[in-house]
Amino acid sequence: MSRPEEMHHSARRSGKLLSPVGEITPLAAAGIVASMAVAAFSFVTTENLPIGLLSLIAGDLNTSVSSVGLLVTCYGLTVAVVSVPVAKLTLGIPRRILLIRILGIFLVATWISAAAPSYWVLLLARLLTSLSQAVFWAVVAPTVAGLFQPAVRGRILALTFSGASLGGVLGVPAATWIGQSAGWRIAFVALSGLTALALVVVILRLPDTDPERNHASRGTDPDRRVYALVVSANALMVAGVFTTYTYLVAFLDEVSGFASRSITPMLLVYGAAGVLGGLAAGAASDRYPRLAFTAPSAVLVGALGGLYLFGEDKGVVIACVSLAGFACACVPIATQNRIMQVAPGSTDVASAGNSAAFNLGIASGALIGGVLVETADVRSVALVGAVLAAAALTLALIEPVLPRRAPGTVPRTGESRSAG
Repeated sequence: MSRPEEMHHSARRSGKLLSPVGEITPLAAAGIVASMAVAAFSFVTTENLPIGLLSLIAGDLNTSVSSVGLLVTCYGLTVAVVSVPVAKLTLGIPRRILLIRILGIFLVATWISAAAPSYWVLLLARLLTSLSQAVFWAVVAPTVAGLFQPAVRGRILALTFSGASLGGVLGVPAATWIGQSAGWRIAFVALSGLTALALVVVILRLPDTDPERNHASRGTDPDRRVYALVVSANALMVAGVFTTYTYLVAFLDEVSGFASRSITPMLLVYGAAGVLGGLAAGAASDRYPRLAFTAPSAVLVGALGGLYLFGEDKGVVIACVSLAGFACACVPIATQNRIMQVAPGSTDVASAGNSAAFNLGIASGALIGGVLVETADVRSVALVGAVLAAAALTLALIEPVLPRRAPGTVPRTGESRSAG
Protein backbone atom coordinates (compact mmCIF):
# COMPACT_ATOMS: atom_id res chain seq x y z
CA MET A 1 0.00 0.00 0.00
CA SER A 2 1.36 3.44 -0.91
CA ARG A 3 2.00 6.06 1.75
CA PRO A 4 -0.97 8.27 0.73
CA GLU A 5 -3.29 5.25 0.85
CA GLU A 6 -1.97 4.33 4.32
CA MET A 7 -2.65 7.89 5.44
CA HIS A 8 -6.20 7.77 4.14
CA HIS A 9 -6.93 4.38 5.75
CA SER A 10 -5.52 5.65 9.03
CA ALA A 11 -7.74 8.70 8.73
CA ARG A 12 -10.83 6.58 8.27
CA ARG A 13 -9.91 4.35 11.25
CA SER A 14 -9.37 7.29 13.56
CA GLY A 15 -12.43 9.18 12.36
CA LYS A 16 -10.28 12.22 11.70
CA LEU A 17 -8.88 14.03 8.72
CA LEU A 18 -5.13 13.84 8.35
CA SER A 19 -2.81 16.82 7.96
CA PRO A 20 0.67 16.35 6.46
CA VAL A 21 2.30 15.87 9.87
CA GLY A 22 -0.47 14.85 12.22
CA GLU A 23 -4.16 14.63 12.90
CA ILE A 24 -6.64 17.46 12.73
CA THR A 25 -10.24 17.10 13.79
CA PRO A 26 -13.02 17.51 11.21
CA LEU A 27 -14.29 20.54 13.12
CA ALA A 28 -10.90 22.25 12.97
CA ALA A 29 -10.51 21.42 9.27
CA ALA A 30 -13.99 22.79 8.53
CA GLY A 31 -13.09 25.95 10.44
CA ILE A 32 -9.99 26.44 8.33
CA VAL A 33 -11.97 26.02 5.10
CA ALA A 34 -14.56 28.51 6.36
CA SER A 35 -11.84 31.00 7.35
CA MET A 36 -10.22 30.75 3.92
CA ALA A 37 -13.62 31.32 2.30
CA VAL A 38 -14.03 34.42 4.47
CA ALA A 39 -10.56 35.61 3.48
CA ALA A 40 -11.37 35.04 -0.21
CA PHE A 41 -14.57 37.03 0.29
CA SER A 42 -12.58 39.90 1.81
CA PHE A 43 -9.94 39.90 -0.93
CA VAL A 44 -12.47 39.94 -3.79
CA THR A 45 -14.62 42.59 -2.12
CA THR A 46 -11.60 44.78 -1.34
CA GLU A 47 -10.26 44.45 -4.89
CA ASN A 48 -13.51 45.70 -6.39
CA LEU A 49 -14.64 48.04 -3.61
CA PRO A 50 -13.65 51.32 -5.38
CA ILE A 51 -15.98 50.49 -8.29
CA GLY A 52 -19.08 51.29 -6.26
CA LEU A 53 -17.54 54.25 -4.44
CA LEU A 54 -15.72 56.07 -7.24
CA SER A 55 -17.35 59.45 -6.72
CA LEU A 56 -17.14 59.35 -2.92
CA ILE A 57 -13.45 58.48 -2.87
CA ALA A 58 -12.62 60.97 -5.63
CA GLY A 59 -14.43 63.80 -3.84
CA ASP A 60 -12.88 63.06 -0.45
CA LEU A 61 -9.32 62.79 -1.80
CA ASN A 62 -9.64 65.63 -4.31
CA THR A 63 -8.84 63.50 -7.34
CA SER A 64 -10.62 62.41 -10.51
CA VAL A 65 -13.01 59.50 -10.89
CA SER A 66 -10.74 57.99 -13.55
CA SER A 67 -7.82 58.07 -11.11
CA VAL A 68 -9.87 56.15 -8.56
CA GLY A 69 -10.74 53.67 -11.30
CA LEU A 70 -7.02 53.04 -11.72
CA LEU A 71 -6.99 51.67 -8.18
CA VAL A 72 -8.80 48.60 -9.52
CA THR A 73 -6.72 48.33 -12.70
CA CYS A 74 -3.37 48.63 -10.90
CA TYR A 75 -4.52 46.11 -8.31
CA GLY A 76 -5.31 43.44 -10.91
CA LEU A 77 -2.17 44.06 -12.93
CA THR A 78 -0.01 43.82 -9.81
CA VAL A 79 -1.52 40.44 -8.95
CA ALA A 80 -0.92 39.23 -12.51
CA VAL A 81 2.72 40.36 -12.59
CA VAL A 82 3.96 39.34 -9.14
CA SER A 83 2.03 36.10 -8.49
CA VAL A 84 4.62 33.64 -9.79
CA PRO A 85 7.79 35.41 -8.53
CA VAL A 86 6.34 35.90 -5.04
CA ALA A 87 5.10 32.30 -4.93
CA LYS A 88 8.63 31.08 -5.70
CA LEU A 89 10.10 33.29 -2.99
CA THR A 90 7.75 31.89 -0.34
CA LEU A 91 7.97 28.19 -1.23
CA GLY A 92 9.84 27.12 1.89
CA ILE A 93 7.72 29.00 4.43
CA PRO A 94 5.29 26.85 6.47
CA ARG A 95 1.72 27.55 5.37
CA ARG A 96 0.51 28.65 8.81
CA ILE A 97 3.27 31.22 9.18
CA LEU A 98 2.85 32.41 5.59
CA LEU A 99 -0.93 32.81 5.88
CA ILE A 100 -0.55 34.69 9.17
CA ARG A 101 1.82 37.10 7.42
CA ILE A 102 -0.43 37.41 4.36
CA LEU A 103 -3.57 38.13 6.35
CA GLY A 104 -1.63 40.39 8.71
CA ILE A 105 -0.35 42.47 5.80
CA PHE A 106 -3.85 42.56 4.31
CA LEU A 107 -5.26 43.73 7.64
CA VAL A 108 -2.70 46.52 8.04
CA ALA A 109 -3.09 47.60 4.39
CA THR A 110 -6.88 47.77 4.84
CA TRP A 111 -6.45 50.01 7.89
CA ILE A 112 -4.07 52.24 5.94
CA SER A 113 -6.67 52.42 3.15
CA ALA A 114 -9.33 53.46 5.64
CA ALA A 115 -7.11 56.20 7.10
CA ALA A 116 -5.46 57.31 3.83
CA PRO A 117 -5.04 61.12 3.84
CA SER A 118 -4.29 61.27 0.11
CA TYR A 119 -4.77 59.40 -3.15
CA TRP A 120 -1.14 58.28 -3.25
CA VAL A 121 -1.29 56.75 0.22
CA LEU A 122 -4.44 54.87 -0.81
CA LEU A 123 -2.72 53.68 -3.99
CA LEU A 124 0.28 52.45 -1.96
CA ALA A 125 -2.04 50.61 0.43
CA ARG A 126 -3.85 49.01 -2.50
CA LEU A 127 -0.57 47.80 -3.99
CA LEU A 128 0.38 46.30 -0.62
CA THR A 129 -3.00 44.56 -0.48
CA SER A 130 -2.57 43.21 -4.00
CA LEU A 131 0.80 41.71 -3.06
CA SER A 132 -0.79 39.82 -0.18
CA GLN A 133 -3.60 38.67 -2.48
CA ALA A 134 -1.11 37.35 -5.03
CA VAL A 135 0.42 35.07 -2.39
CA PHE A 136 -2.97 34.11 -0.97
CA TRP A 137 -4.30 32.75 -4.27
CA ALA A 138 -1.06 30.84 -4.76
CA VAL A 139 -1.22 28.97 -1.45
CA VAL A 140 -4.87 28.74 -0.43
CA ALA A 141 -5.81 25.78 -2.67
CA PRO A 142 -2.81 23.57 -1.75
CA THR A 143 -3.26 24.47 1.92
CA VAL A 144 -6.92 23.47 2.25
CA ALA A 145 -6.57 20.52 -0.15
CA GLY A 146 -3.77 19.13 2.01
CA LEU A 147 -6.16 18.74 4.95
CA PHE A 148 -8.49 16.37 3.10
CA GLN A 149 -8.33 13.24 1.01
CA PRO A 150 -7.76 13.88 -2.73
CA ALA A 151 -11.11 12.23 -3.53
CA VAL A 152 -13.00 15.24 -2.13
CA ARG A 153 -10.60 17.93 -3.32
CA GLY A 154 -13.01 19.50 -5.82
CA ARG A 155 -15.71 19.92 -3.19
CA ILE A 156 -13.28 21.45 -0.72
CA LEU A 157 -12.02 23.90 -3.33
CA ALA A 158 -15.62 24.77 -4.24
CA LEU A 159 -16.42 25.61 -0.62
CA THR A 160 -13.26 27.69 -0.31
CA PHE A 161 -13.83 29.54 -3.57
CA SER A 162 -17.47 30.17 -2.70
CA GLY A 163 -16.17 33.08 -0.66
CA ALA A 164 -14.81 34.66 -3.81
CA SER A 165 -18.16 34.21 -5.58
CA LEU A 166 -20.06 35.70 -2.66
CA GLY A 167 -17.62 38.60 -2.62
CA GLY A 168 -18.87 39.63 -6.05
CA VAL A 169 -22.54 38.86 -5.37
CA LEU A 170 -22.92 40.19 -1.82
CA GLY A 171 -19.64 41.72 -0.73
CA VAL A 172 -19.31 44.53 -3.26
CA PRO A 173 -23.00 45.62 -3.08
CA ALA A 174 -22.96 45.46 0.74
CA ALA A 175 -19.68 47.37 1.02
CA THR A 176 -20.98 49.93 -1.47
CA TRP A 177 -24.11 50.41 0.66
CA ILE A 178 -21.98 50.80 3.81
CA GLY A 179 -19.74 53.28 2.02
CA GLN A 180 -22.65 55.34 0.77
CA SER A 181 -24.38 55.28 4.16
CA ALA A 182 -21.49 55.73 6.59
CA GLY A 183 -18.55 56.78 4.40
CA TRP A 184 -16.17 54.86 2.16
CA ARG A 185 -13.57 54.54 4.94
CA ILE A 186 -16.03 52.60 7.12
CA ALA A 187 -16.44 50.07 4.32
CA PHE A 188 -12.73 49.26 4.56
CA VAL A 189 -12.95 49.03 8.35
CA ALA A 190 -15.84 46.56 8.08
CA LEU A 191 -13.80 44.34 5.76
CA SER A 192 -10.88 44.43 8.17
CA GLY A 193 -13.14 42.85 10.79
CA LEU A 194 -13.77 39.82 8.57
CA THR A 195 -10.07 39.54 7.81
CA ALA A 196 -9.24 39.61 11.51
CA LEU A 197 -11.68 36.75 12.10
CA ALA A 198 -9.99 34.63 9.43
CA LEU A 199 -6.57 35.47 10.87
CA VAL A 200 -7.59 34.29 14.37
CA VAL A 201 -8.76 30.92 13.00
CA VAL A 202 -5.49 30.43 11.11
CA ILE A 203 -3.47 31.25 14.23
CA LEU A 204 -5.45 28.85 16.41
CA ARG A 205 -6.30 25.99 14.06
CA LEU A 206 -4.01 25.65 11.04
CA PRO A 207 -1.22 23.07 11.54
CA ASP A 208 2.31 24.47 11.29
CA THR A 209 3.50 22.18 8.51
CA ASP A 210 6.35 22.10 6.06
CA PRO A 211 4.87 22.78 2.58
CA GLU A 212 6.82 19.89 1.09
CA ARG A 213 5.22 17.42 3.51
CA ASN A 214 1.73 18.34 2.35
CA HIS A 215 0.38 15.71 -0.06
CA ALA A 216 -1.16 18.56 -2.09
CA SER A 217 2.18 20.33 -2.57
CA ARG A 218 2.79 18.55 -5.91
CA GLY A 219 0.57 17.56 -8.80
CA THR A 220 -0.82 14.04 -8.56
CA ASP A 221 -0.09 13.53 -12.27
CA PRO A 222 2.37 16.25 -13.38
CA ASP A 223 2.42 17.19 -17.04
CA ARG A 224 3.92 20.47 -18.22
CA ARG A 225 2.13 20.50 -21.59
CA VAL A 226 -1.28 19.84 -20.08
CA TYR A 227 -0.65 22.50 -17.43
CA ALA A 228 0.20 25.08 -20.10
CA LEU A 229 -2.93 24.17 -22.05
CA VAL A 230 -5.19 24.36 -18.97
CA VAL A 231 -3.82 27.78 -17.95
CA SER A 232 -4.13 29.09 -21.52
CA ALA A 233 -7.71 27.86 -21.81
CA ASN A 234 -8.54 29.52 -18.50
CA ALA A 235 -7.05 32.86 -19.60
CA LEU A 236 -9.02 32.78 -22.86
CA MET A 237 -12.23 31.82 -21.08
CA VAL A 238 -11.87 34.63 -18.53
CA ALA A 239 -11.07 37.11 -21.32
CA GLY A 240 -14.24 36.06 -23.12
CA VAL A 241 -16.32 36.41 -19.96
CA PHE A 242 -15.00 39.87 -19.08
CA THR A 243 -15.22 41.14 -22.65
CA THR A 244 -18.96 40.76 -22.13
CA TYR A 245 -19.44 41.12 -18.37
CA THR A 246 -17.59 44.43 -18.11
CA TYR A 247 -20.23 45.96 -20.39
CA LEU A 248 -23.18 43.77 -19.41
CA VAL A 249 -25.07 46.69 -17.84
CA ALA A 250 -24.74 48.69 -21.06
CA PHE A 251 -25.83 45.62 -23.07
CA LEU A 252 -28.94 45.11 -20.92
CA ASP A 253 -29.82 48.77 -21.28
CA GLU A 254 -29.04 49.52 -24.93
CA VAL A 255 -29.68 46.15 -26.60
CA SER A 256 -32.20 44.38 -24.38
CA GLY A 257 -34.08 47.48 -23.26
CA PHE A 258 -34.28 46.59 -19.56
CA ALA A 259 -35.38 49.44 -17.31
CA SER A 260 -32.74 50.79 -14.97
CA ARG A 261 -34.55 49.34 -11.94
CA SER A 262 -34.21 45.86 -13.48
CA ILE A 263 -30.43 45.96 -13.86
CA THR A 264 -29.57 45.22 -10.23
CA PRO A 265 -31.91 42.18 -10.05
CA MET A 266 -30.34 40.88 -13.27
CA LEU A 267 -26.86 41.16 -11.78
CA LEU A 268 -28.09 39.37 -8.66
CA VAL A 269 -29.49 36.59 -10.86
CA TYR A 270 -26.07 36.29 -12.51
CA GLY A 271 -24.34 36.16 -9.14
CA ALA A 272 -26.78 33.75 -7.49
CA ALA A 273 -26.49 31.36 -10.44
CA GLY A 274 -22.72 31.63 -10.01
CA VAL A 275 -22.88 30.50 -6.38
CA LEU A 276 -24.91 27.44 -7.40
CA GLY A 277 -22.54 26.75 -10.27
CA GLY A 278 -19.53 26.87 -7.99
CA LEU A 279 -20.99 24.33 -5.60
CA ALA A 280 -22.03 22.03 -8.46
CA ALA A 281 -18.56 22.27 -9.98
CA GLY A 282 -16.97 20.90 -6.81
CA ALA A 283 -18.62 17.49 -6.97
CA ALA A 284 -18.25 17.31 -10.76
CA SER A 285 -14.54 18.14 -10.58
CA ASP A 286 -13.89 15.22 -8.24
CA ARG A 287 -15.47 12.67 -10.59
CA TYR A 288 -14.99 14.18 -14.06
CA PRO A 289 -12.09 16.69 -13.95
CA ARG A 290 -11.97 17.36 -17.72
CA LEU A 291 -15.72 17.40 -18.26
CA ALA A 292 -16.10 19.81 -15.33
CA PHE A 293 -14.30 22.40 -17.49
CA THR A 294 -15.51 21.52 -20.99
CA ALA A 295 -19.24 21.25 -20.15
CA PRO A 296 -19.62 24.71 -18.56
CA SER A 297 -17.37 26.14 -21.27
CA ALA A 298 -19.77 24.87 -23.91
CA VAL A 299 -22.69 26.31 -21.93
CA LEU A 300 -20.90 29.65 -21.75
CA VAL A 301 -20.30 29.71 -25.51
CA GLY A 302 -24.00 29.06 -26.04
CA ALA A 303 -25.06 31.68 -23.47
CA LEU A 304 -22.86 34.44 -24.91
CA GLY A 305 -23.85 33.48 -28.44
CA GLY A 306 -27.49 33.59 -27.38
CA LEU A 307 -27.04 37.10 -26.00
CA TYR A 308 -25.66 38.23 -29.34
CA LEU A 309 -28.31 36.53 -31.47
CA PHE A 310 -31.38 37.16 -29.31
CA GLY A 311 -30.38 40.24 -27.34
CA GLU A 312 -33.76 41.94 -27.81
CA ASP A 313 -35.74 38.99 -26.35
CA LYS A 314 -35.90 39.64 -22.60
CA GLY A 315 -36.84 36.06 -21.75
CA VAL A 316 -33.90 34.63 -23.67
CA VAL A 317 -31.58 37.24 -22.17
CA ILE A 318 -32.59 36.32 -18.62
CA ALA A 319 -31.96 32.64 -19.40
CA CYS A 320 -28.60 33.39 -21.03
CA VAL A 321 -27.45 35.60 -18.14
CA SER A 322 -28.39 32.87 -15.65
CA LEU A 323 -26.58 30.18 -17.65
CA ALA A 324 -23.53 32.41 -18.06
CA GLY A 325 -23.39 33.08 -14.31
CA PHE A 326 -23.68 29.37 -13.54
CA ALA A 327 -21.02 28.36 -16.06
CA CYS A 328 -18.58 31.15 -15.17
CA ALA A 329 -18.42 29.99 -11.56
CA CYS A 330 -17.71 26.40 -12.61
CA VAL A 331 -14.65 27.23 -14.70
CA PRO A 332 -12.25 28.56 -11.99
CA ILE A 333 -12.95 25.62 -9.66
CA ALA A 334 -12.57 23.04 -12.42
CA THR A 335 -9.37 24.76 -13.56
CA GLN A 336 -7.87 24.86 -10.07
CA ASN A 337 -8.69 21.20 -9.54
CA ARG A 338 -6.91 20.31 -12.78
CA ILE A 339 -3.94 22.47 -11.73
CA MET A 340 -3.67 20.40 -8.55
CA GLN A 341 -3.46 17.29 -10.74
CA VAL A 342 -1.15 18.35 -13.57
CA ALA A 343 1.11 20.94 -11.88
CA PRO A 344 4.60 20.20 -13.25
CA GLY A 345 6.25 21.24 -9.98
CA SER A 346 5.04 22.99 -6.87
CA THR A 347 1.26 23.47 -6.80
CA ASP A 348 1.88 26.86 -5.15
CA VAL A 349 3.79 28.13 -8.18
CA ALA A 350 1.37 26.43 -10.57
CA SER A 351 -1.59 28.06 -8.77
CA ALA A 352 0.19 31.40 -8.92
CA GLY A 353 0.62 31.01 -12.67
CA ASN A 354 -3.07 30.25 -12.99
CA SER A 355 -3.95 33.31 -10.88
CA ALA A 356 -1.74 35.48 -13.08
CA ALA A 357 -3.46 34.11 -16.20
CA PHE A 358 -6.86 34.74 -14.62
CA ASN A 359 -6.05 38.38 -13.86
CA LEU A 360 -4.53 38.82 -17.31
CA GLY A 361 -7.78 37.49 -18.76
CA ILE A 362 -9.78 40.02 -16.74
CA ALA A 363 -7.62 42.94 -17.86
CA SER A 364 -7.50 41.91 -21.52
CA GLY A 365 -11.23 41.16 -21.62
CA ALA A 366 -12.10 44.56 -20.21
CA LEU A 367 -9.72 46.18 -22.72
CA ILE A 368 -11.17 44.27 -25.68
CA GLY A 369 -14.69 45.11 -24.60
CA GLY A 370 -13.82 48.79 -24.31
CA VAL A 371 -12.33 48.86 -27.81
CA LEU A 372 -15.43 47.13 -29.23
CA VAL A 373 -17.80 49.56 -27.55
CA GLU A 374 -15.84 52.50 -28.95
CA THR A 375 -15.27 51.16 -32.48
CA ALA A 376 -18.31 48.93 -33.12
CA ASP A 377 -21.30 48.64 -30.76
CA VAL A 378 -22.08 47.18 -27.36
CA ARG A 379 -23.79 44.15 -28.90
CA SER A 380 -20.47 42.98 -30.36
CA VAL A 381 -19.02 42.28 -26.92
CA ALA A 382 -21.24 39.19 -26.64
CA LEU A 383 -20.11 37.87 -30.02
CA VAL A 384 -16.40 38.36 -29.36
CA GLY A 385 -16.84 36.97 -25.85
CA ALA A 386 -18.40 33.84 -27.34
CA VAL A 387 -15.54 33.50 -29.85
CA LEU A 388 -12.91 33.73 -27.09
CA ALA A 389 -14.82 31.20 -25.00
CA ALA A 390 -15.02 28.89 -28.02
CA ALA A 391 -11.25 29.15 -28.43
CA ALA A 392 -10.82 28.14 -24.79
CA LEU A 393 -13.18 25.21 -25.27
CA THR A 394 -11.21 24.09 -28.32
CA LEU A 395 -7.98 24.03 -26.27
CA ALA A 396 -9.69 21.99 -23.57
CA LEU A 397 -10.97 19.47 -26.12
CA ILE A 398 -7.45 19.08 -27.51
CA GLU A 399 -6.05 17.89 -24.18
CA PRO A 400 -7.02 14.19 -24.45
CA VAL A 401 -5.10 13.83 -27.73
CA LEU A 402 -1.88 15.35 -26.38
CA PRO A 403 1.00 12.86 -26.14
CA ARG A 404 1.10 11.43 -22.64
CA ARG A 405 4.13 11.44 -20.37
CA ALA A 406 6.86 8.93 -21.01
CA PRO A 407 6.08 5.48 -19.53
CA GLY A 408 7.73 4.88 -16.18
CA THR A 409 7.22 8.40 -14.87
CA VAL A 410 5.55 7.92 -11.52
CA PRO A 411 3.67 10.76 -9.81
CA ARG A 412 4.97 11.60 -6.36
CA THR A 413 1.68 10.71 -4.67
CA GLY A 414 1.45 7.32 -6.34
CA GLU A 415 -1.89 8.12 -7.91
CA SER A 416 -2.85 7.56 -11.50
CA ARG A 417 -4.25 10.14 -13.89
CA SER A 418 -7.93 10.69 -13.18
CA ALA A 419 -10.28 9.93 -15.98
CA GLY A 420 -12.81 12.45 -16.94
